[in-house]
Amino acid sequence: MFEKAIAAYLGNRLGEAVDLCRALLKDAPGHAGALHLLGMAEFKLGRPEAAETLIRKALDITPDFAETHNSLAQVLVAQGKNAEAAASWRRALEIRPDFAEALNRLGVVLGNLGQWDEARDYFSHAVTVKPDFAEAYNNLGVASHEKGDFAQAVLCAERAVQLRPDYAAAFVTLGNACRAQNKNAQARIGYEKALAIDPGSAGARNNLGLILLEAEGDSDAAAECFRKVLDLQPDHVAARTHLGITFCRKGDFAQGISCFEQALGLQPDYREALNNLGNAYRAVGKNEVAITAYRQAVALRPQEPEGHHNLAMGLLAAENFEEGWREYEYRWQTRQLAPARRDFTQPQWRGEAAAGKTLLIHAEQGFGDTIQFCRYAPLAAAQGLRVILEVQPELVRLLHSLPGITQIVARGDALPAFDLHCPMLSLPLAFDAQPETIPADIPYLVAPKNEISIPQGTEKFRVGLCWAGNPRLFSIDLAAANRRRSIAPQMLKPLLEDPDTGFYSLQKDGSEAAADLGLVDIMPDCSDFADTAALIATLDLVISVDSAVAHLAAALGKPVWLLNRYDSCWRWPHKRESSRWYPQMRIFHQPNPGDWASVIQQVKETLDLLEK
Repeated sequence: MFEKAIAAYLGNRLGEAVDLCRALLKDAPGHAGALHLLGMAEFKLGRPEAAETLIRKALDITPDFAETHNSLAQVLVAQGKNAEAAASWRRALEIRPDFAEALNRLGVVLGNLGQWDEARDYFSHAVTVKPDFAEAYNNLGVASHEKGDFAQAVLCAERAVQLRPDYAAAFVTLGNACRAQNKNAQARIGYEKALAIDPGSAGARNNLGLILLEAEGDSDAAAECFRKVLDLQPDHVAARTHLGITFCRKGDFAQGISCFEQALGLQPDYREALNNLGNAYRAVGKNEVAITAYRQAVALRPQEPEGHHNLAMGLLAAENFEEGWREYEYRWQTRQLAPARRDFTQPQWRGEAAAGKTLLIHAEQGFGDTIQFCRYAPLAAAQGLRVILEVQPELVRLLHSLPGITQIVARGDALPAFDLHCPMLSLPLAFDAQPETIPADIPYLVAPKNEISIPQGTEKFRVGLCWAGNPRLFSIDLAAANRRRSIAPQMLKPLLEDPDTGFYSLQKDGSEAAADLGLVDIMPDCSDFADTAALIATLDLVISVDSAVAHLAAALGKPVWLLNRYDSCWRWPHKRESSRWYPQMRIFHQPNPGDWASVIQQVKETLDLLEK
């Protein structure tokens, strides 16, 4: 009868197997094999608690049977009892050290417990015992990925698909390992192969969406991937979060917030959703709500620098400078800025007394950042430090007008000797900056004279226009933000109808203005920011999107009207028309995402009211 029960179980005739085992146990209640088999049949029928009771009874009778410990462990995992399951698999391996299935399964449960080093050891042992064990090779690839050994993960996944060419999960592992190495074309191939084998693979489709979103910048195609995942699995937290990111990428922050909150309703401790919820709330000016989300994300994983960096952005936007500038130091550990970190042997200056020493202040990010924060360099010189400034070559001539600077070096040139260094955006931390103590003595830069010849016209008033920022194509996220902050030049046409006003282009790169706009464009003659500054000095007003030109004109003391996108940078607080950084600046905010028409109309009305 027992042999018939086994045959029924193996043939997936579970009801028949149950009946046969129960009949056998009436006559032989101590039959360990029947108890074990009945337990596994109950397990397959979706009754894990009953299965556990039966299998434990079998182990009471035959405690040294490795296969029974293996079965008990599987039942325990199904009930979420991972630690107990691990103990059962360890017992099975004490009895039978070369039990490949137990080695592999123990590795899986240890991975679920976050114990990836030990998990990897068990997977390695499994493939040594059973060299054709495709599942163990795939799991070894997953564990290697978790430990940051992406090259090993690729090798393991490739071996798994060699052994099983139809192994969709291994193609996903291969794609993930390639994606981690920024080998996005290979990653996409891996995901597409997985989907060809298993169109219902949520992991493959979700991660393909990430490739489309993060590497290829195709938000529409990415959103379609995430929606398909959610059609299959409405509770897929990652796909719902990623769909929210696509909405935010396109400026639809309300839809993004909805997605993130739905994801957190499913999994309240999902860190990626918390971080992106914070980003979305910060984009709409709800900084305190954003900060709460960021703090929750940081609490879940304090060692993760991206969370601290996001928190810094929220704090700075809320003008909590004391904590914000401290948190901003985590920027050097983020994926975006870690490669640019300068690992000097000299210590970083943090504001301590160091009169007589030589301090290297080095620019670190964009032109606008350098123009905005170079104002702190003279303060360091005033403390008795000998200040050397390293900046982008395009800014060297202009920044010679800063007082107190000993030497200016173009980035890429050899550095002179120095005792201390400070990244430029760490200067506010060094000076314990507060919103009320921002050095705002304007101008702090001076344009060189007679650099650029301005055509003499009959206009009474001269306005410079800049409609686009740096495209920043090196980052999908930053490029998307630039598209949101930039304006098609044709949209400026309503401003150009005043016959008494002359309009000059201050746009060096980006979309060219059509000839019918009538802009005077001598920017091709401007070789660096000193030339652009000389041009700005001849103007009465600069109207610019959030760009280096806006910073330059403001630092020169020129009246600046900033055309600001809805998801404002932290420097320009929502709904505030003035700037602590540049007191003479006036800010015109989008009332809704993408609504430049309203901004242009407001600027036109204000321009018409000026006495020229």
